[in-house]
Amino acid sequence: MNFSVPATSANLGPGFDCLGLSLDFRNYFSIVESNTQSVVVTGEGANNSNLLYNNTFVKVFNNVYKSLNGNASFSFNFQNNIPISRGLGSSSAIIVGAVFSAYKMAGIIPDKEEVLNIALHYEKHPDNITPATFGGFNASFVKREKGKNSVVNMRSSMPKSVKGVVVIPNRPMSTKKSRSVLPKVYSVKDCVFNLSRSSVLALAFSHERWDLLRDSTEDSMHQNKRMESYPLLFKVQQVALSNGALMSTLSGSGSTIFNLCYCDDAKSLARRLSEKFPRFKVLSLDFDNDGVKLER
Repeated sequence: MNFSVPATSANLGPGFDCLGLSLDFRNYFSIVESNTQSVVVTGEGANNSNLLYNNTFVKVFNNVYKSLNGNASFSFNFQNNIPISRGLGSSSAIIVGAVFSAYKMAGIIPDKEEVLNIALHYEKHPDNITPATFGGFNASFVKREKGKNSVVNMRSSMPKSVKGVVVIPNRPMSTKKSRSVLPKVYSVKDCVFNLSRSSVLALAFSHERWDLLRDSTEDSMHQNKRMESYPLLFKVQQVALSNGALMSTLSGSGSTIFNLCYCDDAKSLARRLSEKFPRFKVLSLDFDNDGVKLER
């Protein structure tokens, strides 16, 4: 069977660990039953031997497949397009893709709510795994009830009138290291600042009030502290906002900068960013409303 799972951009400024959206920029993979397990990787990570012999996707897949009373070996072929450690949800794509495909290979129609909650066992923050599962723009949080965690989420579809333009530096940023620079305690002032912006931001997406994005993506909790380790990212934001971007935020923990603009402005924005930052990869992308899926 053939599957695909999208890249995601999380936080979106003030929505720390709870807001995210899905981009039509996908990893593709095929899984077939085989006498012996084998792994082939092309694209991102193709030269990383760890992906052949200690593959997270394969580990998660096997765990879930066996829990569904499956007993077989498989060959895995991965075409990875999502850059690794760049803040575009590569880890979440792996986890969600593995859980979803394990259900299909076990002959069970996957319920996406169940897929999401199993993925939560492997990725404790729902901001990337939720849009990777459902597509679109998502707000989510983790609820603990009767000793068990589950994700509560709301989503809205992204329209065709806007596009994402991502600037991907040639330098990775570790999520773990990026989190380590953040404060352990925040002031009431900072919390209210982010709560107010993220609340308006969620409604701006659902009501397509793109004129509110620039102000409502301001953040006082994490973004600037993370970007200080790579100051050029501030310049990327300045150039984007001066050339048609309606918002410009650090994608996840970085190092990618995510920009949203009107479709008519995407080509010129991408061109300008490419001219100013020739060593970085700039992609103009549609939004995805499907999430993880079986490829027909």
